[in-house]
Amino acid sequence: MSTDRWTPNQPVGRPATTPRRHSVVDVHTEGTAYRITNTASRIRIPNANYGKARISMSHLSQFATALIASATILTIILATDLGRRRVTNMRMLRSVIAVAIIIALFVHSFPTSGNAPSLQLIGLGVGVICGLVAGALLPAHRGSDGLIYTTGGFGYALVWIVLSSARVLFAYGAEHWFTEGLIRFSIENQLSGPDVYANAFVFMSLAMVLTRTAVLVTKRRRIRQAPVDAAGTEQPAVA
Repeated sequence: MSTDRWTPNQPVGRPATTPRRHSVVDVHTEGTAYRITNTASRIRIPNANYGKARISMSHLSQFATALIASATILTIILATDLGRRRVTNMRMLRSVIAVAIIIALFVHSFPTSGNAPSLQLIGLGVGVICGLVAGALLPAHRGSDGLIYTTGGFGYALVWIVLSSARVLFAYGAEHWFTEGLIRFSIENQLSGPDVYANAFVFMSLAMVLTRTAVLVTKRRRIRQAPVDAAGTEQPAVA
């Protein structure tokens, strides 16, 4: 048992060194009573005080993180693209900025050991493919006013809903349905912890949004370069 050093004739309960916590234990030695502080019971975590105005996202469960991130991205995408919408720079940037904020809030580390980089790159690749599919389901056309519009329908919304739901279900299953199996899979494939999976899904969302934005830019450029109908009627949609 290790204790703090006491000076002679020191009053009971006043250690020579400042205790790190005021939990005390009474000890009686050679007829003299001492009060010894339990110094091992307090651990100060560096940078633990973030202030009342800031909420640490690292304390959220993987399911809560996936739910918040997926719901936020899905809401912004559907609100931006569903129906007949004019193609503007702000419209395309809005979703990209939203995903960038999600990454800043929820990506706490970038694991590089083992096969972690490969899984995160797979997330990016899947996001690119899904972005191309979503872009193909968002036809663009020139309106009678000369401006360029897109029309987002059920198929476009379904792609985003399915992918967002899949991420939330995976996060919930990782905590409740197949936790042991996922841990075993991670060990066997050298995947270092839940951050690898969280990053893969977030990067997939980023790649999907960026690819969809690139598809929109390409369609807008193609329509602008196409000859304008002199009658001012709407031009056919570009798939």
